[in-house]
Amino acid sequence: MQSSAFANPELLQTLANTPDRVSQLIHEVPDQVLRERDSNQEFSILENVCHLRDIEIDGYTARITRLLTEEHPILADIDGGRLAVERDYNSQNMVGAMQAFTLARKKNVALLRTLRSEEFEREGTLEGVGNVTLGQLLLMMQEHDKVHIAELDRLSAASRK
Repeated sequence: MQSSAFANPELLQTLANTPDRVSQLIHEVPDQVLRERDSNQEFSILENVCHLRDIEIDGYTARITRLLTEEHPILADIDGGRLAVERDYNSQNMVGAMQAFTLARKKNVALLRTLRSEEFEREGTLEGVGNVTLGQLLLMMQEHDKVHIAELDRLSAASRK
């Protein structure tokens, strides 16, 4: 993976836009649909938002902080499915989950926008992945966002049928 493009303002703007895109997708979904699942293997709309929140806070915020403050840290993998069960995502409040995700992402992007190019080259070891730079972590964030935006798009479209 390359990481020199990660100081790129377009990438940071894409990351910054994710909460607004998620909000647009879920805005008109009826409350009774928010907790519905297509299968036991998939997240509901609410579970997707709670997952994005927790991965942002427990995953990306922690990883960014450690990459910037430690020399080659070992970065824990996060089992999103386990968190969904342990934290009972479908019993949580959508507005609160969305607000927490938005705030955490805003703080992360604000910090990232202050960094020098060489800081995006700081490295650590991500469990299950191997060596990653901060820049590569940001690419992973973007890909993770894309997956959940596509899933929310599909679920919200299905709720309007």
